[in-house]
Amino acid sequence: MRNVLFALCAVASCKGASRSSEPATTTPPATEAGTPTVATASADAATSTATPVAIPGGEHGIGFDDLRFARGIGRVVAPAGGTGTIALIDPATRALTTIAGFGATTGTTGHEDGSTSADESAGHLYAIDRTKLEVVLIDEKTAKIVGSAKLASSPDYVRWVEATHELWVTQPDEYRIEVFTLTGTTPKHAAFIAVTGGPESLVIDGKRAFTHLWKGTTVVLDVTTRKQTASWPNGCTGSRGIALDGAHNILFVGCGEGRAVALDASSGKQLDVIVVGAGVDIIDFNPKLSHLYVPSAKTATFSIIGVAAGGKFSLLGTAEAALGAHCVTADDRNHAWVCDPKAGRLLEIEDTYPASL
Repeated sequence: MRNVLFALCAVASCKGASRSSEPATTTPPATEAGTPTVATASADAATSTATPVAIPGGEHGIGFDDLRFARGIGRVVAPAGGTGTIALIDPATRALTTIAGFGATTGTTGHEDGSTSADESAGHLYAIDRTKLEVVLIDEKTAKIVGSAKLASSPDYVRWVEATHELWVTQPDEYRIEVFTLTGTTPKHAAFIAVTGGPESLVIDGKRAFTHLWKGTTVVLDVTTRKQTASWPNGCTGSRGIALDGAHNILFVGCGEGRAVALDASSGKQLDVIVVGAGVDIIDFNPKLSHLYVPSAKTATFSIIGVAAGGKFSLLGTAEAALGAHCVTADDRNHAWVCDPKAGRLLEIEDTYPASL
């Protein structure tokens, strides 16, 4: 495959950029955080590059959705949809291995088949299989599936809850989260948690879980009682992605219409908002640099946003990505990995900007 490089550039210094590669600059209504920050970058911002990494079986496209970085094994985890695999990528070398055994199909970039979400705890990966309607356990040492359980309905996200040693699987078609306990390597259904109007996205922080309703609301759940403890307006027309700066108690929200919002994770107070390209879905946070990563699927752009004290945003730079590129994860080497569903690959984007805190 041709090694296409995507230049990471400051908006103000990009020459000859097409209209589709520029962030939207329409300013939404002001929120309690004040007037939103319109995404602009300084003219002297550094330039970096990105490299495509092809995923085996992705020649006709891959229905990517959730991407993760597994710190225990130091690998980017890319559930590869209809290929029937999960790809593991070493960010130091780009060496790639796959975990087989998931439902497979061909010729689709929709994420209705195979594995599309995963998470990690000590010694194990956890993943969903949309085709088989299963949640599975994978031994990290052998890269083999060692346990599974049937799901009650179609899944979206899976997350490990360390405080209770449970697996939570979102099932938005039924407006709920299915909870599994573990007996050895076998998941056992334990409960359903109702999330009317959601759930969209899921992040765990100790004894708290955060998820969205589809229309402008973020909710907080107590993982021990499995009860909702708070509900906050998040400033979005369409609530999509979620990320957390646990050290500074800041929750980030990705809005489908093209912005990111910072919330105080205790009170729900809006700290700041920044406008980017439309089509925002999955976002991620790099705690080492205090940078938020936001792909915009409809404008084929990728934004690197600095997060300063108090959750204040500044756009450091953007990169050309790909139309439909809606998901991202951050590794531990200051790279962002952005999905390119139509090309069946990931884009590794180097973040060369200085830390914001």
